[in-house]
Amino acid sequence: MTRGIAAAGVHVPRFRIEASTVSEAWGVDHASGIERKALPAADEDALTMAISAATDALDRVDVTPESLEFVGLATTTPPLAEEEFAPRVVRALGGESGTRTATATASPLAGVDVLERAVEADGPALAIAADAPTGDPAEADHRLGAAAVAFLVDDDAPVTLVDSAAHADEYPGVRYRERGSETVDALGVTTYERDAVGESVAAVLETLAADDPVGAALHQPNGGLPYRVGGRTDLTNDAIERGTVVDRVGDAGAATVPLGLCAALAAADADATTVAADFGGGGAALGLAFAGGLDAVPAVDERLGGGELVSYDRYLRERGYVVDGEVAGGGAHVSLPSWRRSLDGRYRLVAGQCPSCGGLTFPAEGACGVCHDRGSFERVELPRDGVVDAVTVIGQGGAPPEFVPQQERDGPYAVGIVRFTRDGEEVTIPMQLTDCDPETVAVGDDVRATIRRVYADEGIPRYGSKATPI
Repeated sequence: MTRGIAAAGVHVPRFRIEASTVSEAWGVDHASGIERKALPAADEDALTMAISAATDALDRVDVTPESLEFVGLATTTPPLAEEEFAPRVVRALGGESGTRTATATASPLAGVDVLERAVEADGPALAIAADAPTGDPAEADHRLGAAAVAFLVDDDAPVTLVDSAAHADEYPGVRYRERGSETVDALGVTTYERDAVGESVAAVLETLAADDPVGAALHQPNGGLPYRVGGRTDLTNDAIERGTVVDRVGDAGAATVPLGLCAALAAADADATTVAADFGGGGAALGLAFAGGLDAVPAVDERLGGGELVSYDRYLRERGYVVDGEVAGGGAHVSLPSWRRSLDGRYRLVAGQCPSCGGLTFPAEGACGVCHDRGSFERVELPRDGVVDAVTVIGQGGAPPEFVPQQERDGPYAVGIVRFTRDGEEVTIPMQLTDCDPETVAVGDDVRATIRRVYADEGIPRYGSKATPI
């Protein structure tokens, strides 16, 4: 079998917080073995992180979004409780409407599950795990982080699937979320939970046909549990260390073990064996064994070790724990049908090119912005990189109502006029700037378009392109 992982992409949010900062605020440490964790910004969620990681993976190989046959998205924290989110990823990437999709939620095991499903699919496939679980700020939240990883699966891959194994038993009360709740419960990692995870994951590893793995990404709600689980097997501590990432990003739910697998594969050679085994709250476990090493992968250690440290009060605001998100007054209402018609422009910067003069117009509607001809535009995709032509900062209290929830959490933000150039033709687009200190953005700065959450209307989150400094 030659089908397996051809490339990987990673997204770790810019903000980080030291575990010691959280423990000092509460006078107790509920994040054993975690040094720091990643924190999504106000305009980041599981979907935006998934798109970022998927784009990163596709940029590393000669595979186009249009050729994807399957896209699977795993998360325990979907933006809405009931909706298929994988189709949004397909649309944002520019894939075909006939692409088969799967959205797996409700368990941290979902990340490993969609990877196996991608291997079982035909043709190029994407398996994405993106998560940012939340919990009680006084306890469970101390260890919860955020991250996303995407695997591009194809034939003739350098990393091939050798074997898979599953285990099912009932362990009620281990990592669950009550109906209607937004927070994860029962993350005390008691003896009961350690035994549940240890017995389940060890059973999977004993079944896998994997000789002397050099890397092992195991279920890791904290920094110590994977080693406890490994102690029930023949795995070495060195192998477990290569697949342990929770110490640098926190417990990222369905994304933690896939991210650990990515880190281990990046350090593996062509003859190595690497295993990934995760546990789903309640009792199921799933394990995969791979052979080979991965070159088409980001510098995982750099992604895990970077970021901007924030204070605990900033952390609470970004998480939304101390803001109500209520919007006073009316905002700019855009109906869902109208928003949908503009998705190609919002996601992929699709502009209109005038057949008369060749000038670019964005959005691709109405008269040509250059010669004012009203002929039919040719739809063209702009490059993602642009230059800031003008910028201003929207201070506290100056945001339109629909952006108040973001400003409550993130503070003042910058808005710029960004110039994009395609084949010598230029067009400017007003864009919000993100992942930056708004006061540091200047005219002439190079920026790159990235997809983020814009605002929510009619209860539905809306997504589109913002600009982040390169």
